[in-house]
Amino acid sequence: MDVKALLAPDAEFPLGERRASVLDLLRAAGSPLGVREVAGRTGLHPNTARFHLDGLVRAGLATRASQVRASQVRAAPGRPSVVYEALEGGEAAGQRHYRLLAEMLTSLIAGMLPDPGEAAAEAGREWGRYLTEQPAPYQLMGAREAIGRLAATLEEIGFAPEAVADGTGYQLRLRQCPFREVAEAHRDVVCELHRGLMQGALEQMRAPVTADRLQPFAEASLCIAYLAAQQDPGRRRDSAVS
Repeated sequence: MDVKALLAPDAEFPLGERRASVLDLLRAAGSPLGVREVAGRTGLHPNTARFHLDGLVRAGLATRASQVRASQVRAAPGRPSVVYEALEGGEAAGQRHYRLLAEMLTSLIAGMLPDPGEAAAEAGREWGRYLTEQPAPYQLMGAREAIGRLAATLEEIGFAPEAVADGTGYQLRLRQCPFREVAEAHRDVVCELHRGLMQGALEQMRAPVTADRLQPFAEASLCIAYLAAQQDPGRRRDSAVS
């Protein structure tokens, strides 16, 4: 394995549209902003806003600090607020070697866990739920809306997804895998993680579809997620109430 290739910095990849808009907001703010302030100004779910803010910190484009507000000093002491601020210059501070770290962690999972695929899928489901805003109680979301929201999340991660109706269900055609080199060596871990992420996001939305299976590298630069209809107990209860 070419170690130099593993050490290639990830800073050369462009920011997604939403992460770039968060960075623009930090640059224009003039003072540090908290997660909820960023979420309110961008329309993002707070967990999604935090995901992008922490990504900017890891890329060396922003800083994160604790800040004790005046209201916290007057009231009972509590945890200080976490705020973010764009770094001047806008360039990553040094090379980041996340691909090597990804190789290390995926090889550990593949070699040490008895069922690495299921462990990765469960981790993906947890992250999918975490990054997705849950609808209001009893609000039913249609398949098209849910798939559109899922596609937007995958777009921000870097998958360049395209939603296609295939007659019996839906496909998400992922034309760019941001973890391709690692996935090629550890499909049983990375691809199952991605399938689990889609499942978790759709579960959080109480969507009538789920990511039934994922076909890695159906073509040289194309993976296909097959989305199948799903009727869950919560949806049946809601229908019965109405």
